[in-house]
Amino acid sequence: MREPAEVTHIESRWPVVLTIIAVNLVLMLLPNRIRVVPSWCPPLLGIALILPMVALSFATAKEPWLRIESIVTVIFLLMAGCAVIDELIYLLFSMLRHPSQVNGLQLLASSIGVWASNVLIFSMTYWRTDRGGPEARANRASAKPDWLFPTEGAPQEAMPLNWRPTFIDYLFLSYCTATAFSPAEAQPLTPRGKLLLMLESIVSLVTVIAIAARAINILSG
Repeated sequence: MREPAEVTHIESRWPVVLTIIAVNLVLMLLPNRIRVVPSWCPPLLGIALILPMVALSFATAKEPWLRIESIVTVIFLLMAGCAVIDELIYLLFSMLRHPSQVNGLQLLASSIGVWASNVLIFSMTYWRTDRGGPEARANRASAKPDWLFPTEGAPQEAMPLNWRPTFIDYLFLSYCTATAFSPAEAQPLTPRGKLLLMLESIVSLVTVIAIAARAINILSG
């Protein structure tokens, strides 16, 4: 997540801001019995992360805000990731040990929430991790890529001028991984990239096959 020493180009943060708001909404809308964090926690973390991103658009000195954003992003992703894993474990435990405590509708709503949170959290993780981070990519700093995107393998005449992956590319990568349980979009090149894809696939696989399938079975019965 190292950014270049001299930043001249800043990647747009608005798609990321919308993703943060979506993650917070999903976590807040989970049923009270399933929610593992207080209701005030997601909005507080979201505001703490959005503020430095908004400041980047207006501040003259970018570097201090980039450092603050990097620190807060790591904290946000770790806490949101732990919350999703904790929710998944709780759902599995309740489904196996205390099936009467959670009905089919709660299971279905919670599985959708966990799956969507999984996609959004990992899209932000890929965006912050690949090639040193968004500003390293925007300023063409030399960093080893974690993923090879199809556009990079296109013929030179078909490749967009000065193309580089942005947040939307990582969101699509995360969505493909969560739905196909494999890197259907970009190919991983590093052990770190492969481990992140494996972790997202595992969470998605357990959520869809174990919890969502059980919820549909209960509702249909």
